[in-house]
Amino acid sequence: MARPVLMVVDDQQSVLDTCRDIFKDTYEVVLKRSATEALAYMNENLVDLIFLDIVMPEVDGMEMLGQVRMMDDAPPVVMVTATRTIKSAVAAMKLGAFDYITKPFDIDELRLVAEKALENRTLVKEVRSLRSQIEKRYGFENLVGESGPMQEIYRQIEQIADKRTSLLLLGESGTGKELVARAIHYHQDSSRRDGPFLALDCNTLPESLFESELFGHEKGAFTGATKKIGRCELADKGTLFLDEIGEIPPAVQVKLLRFLQEHEFTRVGGTQNIRVDVRIIAATNRDLEKAVKEGKFREDLYYRINVVPVRIPPLRERAEDIPLLIDHFVKRLSVELSTSPKTLNPAAVDLLMTHSWPGNVRELQNVLERLLVLSNKDVIEPDDLPETVRLSHHDVDQYSGKIFAGELSLEQAERQFLTEIISEALRRANGVQTRAASILKTSRRTLKYQMDKLGLS
Repeated sequence: MARPVLMVVDDQQSVLDTCRDIFKDTYEVVLKRSATEALAYMNENLVDLIFLDIVMPEVDGMEMLGQVRMMDDAPPVVMVTATRTIKSAVAAMKLGAFDYITKPFDIDELRLVAEKALENRTLVKEVRSLRSQIEKRYGFENLVGESGPMQEIYRQIEQIADKRTSLLLLGESGTGKELVARAIHYHQDSSRRDGPFLALDCNTLPESLFESELFGHEKGAFTGATKKIGRCELADKGTLFLDEIGEIPPAVQVKLLRFLQEHEFTRVGGTQNIRVDVRIIAATNRDLEKAVKEGKFREDLYYRINVVPVRIPPLRERAEDIPLLIDHFVKRLSVELSTSPKTLNPAAVDLLMTHSWPGNVRELQNVLERLLVLSNKDVIEPDDLPETVRLSHHDVDQYSGKIFAGELSLEQAERQFLTEIISEALRRANGVQTRAASILKTSRRTLKYQMDKLGLS
């Protein structure tokens, strides 16, 4: 394993010789007597750590520090100073120096500072690597689609990524609202991309925990309570994504409105106002305008979060993107699941493109994951697709052929079709008729009438 490279820059040869003797057994030591020589060396070679004298002829240490800090993957710089120039060392720290040491050297201190500086450099690299992985997974390029509706979303993201404005993402379950929110946060133009991205599913929280989860609580706020930092505070300098915001209780809606207006809040059981800089991105699959009219959602909060509405289209409205999504998910899931790559033949792709996808992109991903795990074939065919997908694709010829062959009357074909469609809707709704009626875009009364007529229980 290559040893870390330590560069010592000082115009005194005695200092260079001392540093070489101290570090020669653990570091690759590079000695330079001027900032000009050091910068020229760095143009051609990698350096892991720099000990830099402040007072030098021609280009001094402060000027070199400024140039080093502008470099990509700049190494940590430890300033070397005489006691009389401590003020300059402090100024150097403000410019980005990692630390400073004074002459004459304490050998143990010198070694400890070098060790800490390299540990810090390792941590910085790890953070950058993790951030790069996060941005690759959730960034703009992870949104898949070339259809008109997706092009409109890309255009909106470009326009709003660097704005603080509150956003409301509208779309059915499974359309990828959180993915769009993350793409906005991690966009290259976003000033918040280095800050936290926190998501809160408002549909899963009990009403009693909403306020505490959002704003936190103080010790003793209720029986057995210890101090808790809420999501709004944790997301400072970043983004808080509130999924299914229509589920927030009325009492919490009032406090969320105040937070959006004032950018400050008070923890439950506390008295101190806490000010933070957070961008709120809300999402819902409900009709909030209808909820406002019914008195279930505050009108003033609705207008506060709905400054820029972004509609995420259901998958059935962008079926031309399905081949791209198939390719994207198969490649990604093959790696994640450690399975051999598979392809879908054109007939199987056609079936997937004409499926209605009530669960949207999430449903498509689940279907493809199931195929990769369960199929032993290299090429997926129509018969390998789940029954729910295949049964929803009865070709018109199946009915017309039988009708024209005298095997089925029009009434019988209609009865078969309705029986299959309603049975599938009930299966997807787990037998709940109201939900099945919603899937079929009809009323429960109409559904019940058809079920009785067809003899479906």
